[in-house]
Amino acid sequence: MRAVQINQYGGTEVIKVNQDIPKPSVQPGQVLVEVHAVSLNRIDSFLRSGYLQQMMPMQLPLTLAGDFAGTISEVGEGVTDFKVGDEAYGQAGVYQGGSGSLAEFTVAASGKVAKKPTTVGMNEAASLPLVGASAIQGLEEHIQTKTGQNILIHGGAGGIGSLAIQLAKFHGAYVAATVADSEADFAKSLGANQVIDYTTQDFTKVLKDFDAVFDLVGGETATKSFKVLKKGGVLVSMAGQPDQQLAKEHEVTAIAQMTQTSTRQLIRLAELVDSGKIKPQVDKVFAFTEAKEAFDYFEQEHPKGKVGLKLKF
Repeated sequence: MRAVQINQYGGTEVIKVNQDIPKPSVQPGQVLVEVHAVSLNRIDSFLRSGYLQQMMPMQLPLTLAGDFAGTISEVGEGVTDFKVGDEAYGQAGVYQGGSGSLAEFTVAASGKVAKKPTTVGMNEAASLPLVGASAIQGLEEHIQTKTGQNILIHGGAGGIGSLAIQLAKFHGAYVAATVADSEADFAKSLGANQVIDYTTQDFTKVLKDFDAVFDLVGGETATKSFKVLKKGGVLVSMAGQPDQQLAKEHEVTAIAQMTQTSTRQLIRLAELVDSGKIKPQVDKVFAFTEAKEAFDYFEQEHPKGKVGLKLKF
């Protein structure tokens, strides 16, 4: 089979479409999936570049990416929730116990796979797993978003942010989002009540007494976010460990989130999509053989929503 792999860490020039790669074998508790579509996440770029090689050492060659949508081709011993031919979606990243999704076939742990949403196609479904699970974990599990709350989402036009805005609005929150000026209309179309251009505006000057911040940016943005929270508020950051001393001084809770995609979250996500509460946001889809171009676009062009690759036409 064909697979998009790296044989060394580096920029997008190290990405290769390798031929005649052995099809991965299914172990107990896994499923083999014929991949139809894939989407990219920041961790895919970090792994390829070697940025995470100390924290998450990988064996090379490495098949890239994790998010997928496709059809179940084989089920391993002990797997009872899927059968051959089921349309499924989930996470097959090597860092999540899979074999990498940018391949004609991938294996994934059955606990990180669910039946695909029925109302969207493969490209849209493939855009959802990691970012959707991240939004659910942050807003429903950590923040426990409720009607009437004020929620600030940093990075509202990206893959996670574009779903987080919709999810917070579904729960009845007032949503403020920081985006670049060119992304303002996009964020408003997703339901954001207030859009702040981070390139020209200081969000701490226009916001106060917020119940929660969902931070997808990190650094100084996370540090400044304590200023807009009310006492008892919550800061959830997906971009590093927030300052616990500042959290104590402001009398708020600060949580560093590392998303671990689960079947439970994926089932919940499919319900939200199929009921029309959340709409997948796909900026651009590339052919499987255009993996380098897809990564270049993803890393250089600040896409609105997700960037995908299509294996089946």
